[in-house]
Amino acid sequence: MTSGQDEKFLGALIGEKLLVQGRTVACAESCTGGLLTSCLTDTPGSSAYVKGAVVSYTNEVKAGVLGVNQETLDSLGAVSEETAVEMAEGVRKKLCSDYALSVTGNAGPGASEGKPVGLVFIGFASETSAFAKKFNFSGTRIEIKKAAVHEAMKLLNEELEK
Repeated sequence: MTSGQDEKFLGALIGEKLLVQGRTVACAESCTGGLLTSCLTDTPGSSAYVKGAVVSYTNEVKAGVLGVNQETLDSLGAVSEETAVEMAEGVRKKLCSDYALSVTGNAGPGASEGKPVGLVFIGFASETSAFAKKFNFSGTRIEIKKAAVHEAMKLLNEELEK
C-alpha cells in the first residue's frame, strides 16, 4: 500500500470506530498545516465525528486560540512535548470533542529554535489522558509532514482500540 492508501484506510477505520463509539475528534496542527484534518475528512460522512481543527502555525495562535501557556512557548519552544500536549488539550476543550490530536515540529528545510529538521511531537488528549510522543523523521518537507500525519493517525487508531 502507498502512503496515500494507508491514510485512506486508517481514516476509514478511525471513522468507523468513532461512529460506533459515538465519539468525536478535533485537531491542532502546526507543521502539518491541516494535512492531518484533510486526511481524516477524506472519508465520506466524516462530519459526524470530526469536530474541526485549528492550524496554529504561529505561537500567537497557539497561545491565543489554543491556550498554550506563553511560559511553555518561551521556555521550551513551539516544538516540544509540553506544547504538543497543551495544543491537544486546548483544541479538545475549545471544540468540545472527545479526543484531540496535535502536531508540532520542524519540517524543514532549516533548523529552527535549535530544533533539528524532522523533530515532531504528536499530542493526544481525551477526558482522562493527555500525552505526546516524540518522532525524528527524515526526508523532504513534504515527506516529514506525511510521516507525521501517518503516525498521528496510527496513534489515534491505537487509542480508539483501548
